[in-house]
Amino acid sequence: MSRLPWKQEAKFAATVIIDFPDATLEAPTIEKKEATEQQIEMPWNVVVHNDPVNLMSYVTMVFQRVFGYPRERAEKHMLEVHHSGRSILWSGLRERAELYVQQLHGYLLLATIEKTV
Repeated sequence: MSRLPWKQEAKFAATVIIDFPDATLEAPTIEKKEATEQQIEMPWNVVVHNDPVNLMSYVTMVFQRVFGYPRERAEKHMLEVHHSGRSILWSGLRERAELYVQQLHGYLLLATIEKTV
């Protein structure tokens, strides 16, 4: 039985330790920024953008599944995306908005969040 070349190389492996006696680590500075209650609760919009890939019926179905919209409302938003290039599907707290965007990405739709003005 012949020996494999990688096994022969393994017995020549060595560990190299590099010592830097003059090097000192400084403690990192941590800046703490606290958001105000108004900033936390500021509404965020979930926006879906138009893409040339997905079928209208598929987009309608996704809106129904993710947001629980009835077919008529889902179709209204789908047509708004189709004609205007975007539609605001939901507005509320940022954490929930991020969850909706993540779910829409899971269905391969282009979605973003934006602050309301």
